Amino acid sequence: MPTGPDNSGPNSSPDLPQADEQPLVVEDEDLEHYRFRVSRNLVRRIDQYLTDRAPYLSRSGVQRLIEEGLVTVNGRAVKASYHPKAGDVVEMVAPPQPVSELVPEPIPLDIIYEDEHFLALNKPADLMVHPARGVWRGTLVNALVHYAQKWSTVGGNWRPGILHRLDRNTTGIMLVARSDEAHWRLARQFENRTIQKTYLAVTHGVPQLLSDVIDLPIGRDRYVREKQAVRKESKGGRPATTRYDVLEALAFGTERFAFVRLTPKTGRTHQLRVHMQALGHPLVGDTMYGGRHFEHQGFRFARQALHAAEITFVHPATLEPMTLSAPLPPDMSELLAILRRGSLGADYNTDQRGKEG
Repeated sequence: MPTGPDNSGPNSSPDLPQADEQPLVVEDEDLEHYRFRVSRNLVRRIDQYLTDRAPYLSRSGVQRLIEEGLVTVNGRAVKASYHPKAGDVVEMVAPPQPVSELVPEPIPLDIIYEDEHFLALNKPADLMVHPARGVWRGTLVNALVHYAQKWSTVGGNWRPGILHRLDRNTTGIMLVARSDEAHWRLARQFENRTIQKTYLAVTHGVPQLLSDVIDLPIGRDRYVREKQAVRKESKGGRPATTRYDVLEALAFGTERFAFVRLTPKTGRTHQLRVHMQALGHPLVGDTMYGGRHFEHQGFRFARQALHAAEITFVHPATLEPMTLSAPLPPDMSELLAILRRGSLGADYNTDQRGKEG
């Protein structure tokens, strides 16, 4: 992350940052997290100060971030007129700096479907969707520009064809638009929530109800800005709804697990992970949201056990309904196989699922 003391002295230019500005490695690749420690009282307002530190942002853009509570001083929101003082720790969560040039890279793509309008692919774990936070290579976008030259330009040059995204360590199906027209038609379906996405996940514990709807608003965490949390709408939360269905109850030693289907009705950042944590059943491997790594005889599952398994939508050109699916990745299949073997010796069947929490 951009972090370090503000050493702006009398002979230093206020337009040039004097701090180490390496991005923080956070899950949300659509954000940059800046942190500065102020070494002396400043004459400049905080909006001017941050514009100097992130020159790609306009002053009005920084002011919008301040209004949205994405700028804090010592953990508290401030106004744009605030003057930083010695000892202040200033933090800002902002959109990433645009990429000036994309480097094509021969990264393998697991393509599920492809035509002249769009393609669908199965994204593996540990793959960022697009460059951000100083990570300019090794992303899905780098792979796409190597695979083909023609992609939708609606999302800008640094996000060719990208309609939606998955977190770095979430696997599964993604749609990528080849033409601007296809992009707009598919994007409209996302906006109108007529696209249905189905995820598969493994949770710690088994929900008391085998099927239910979680209706809890989500907003940015008050203390850890790269996280999301359940928040009242009056406190900045946005409506978020998820349906879950327990597909299988599992046991391993004294621990209980569940294989669940998750169907989001809205598309908030980290929604499924936040909602399952709020239910008391975080995803296996999701340490950001209360989960724990799973280890057994050399096997280690150390990412969120979440896979985008299926998507249903209308083809942007033919207008025919389509349903595409992506198989579980090998690591998640192995996790389930281990848990199923562990369940064989346990006195724990599907009739007991709803009684365990």
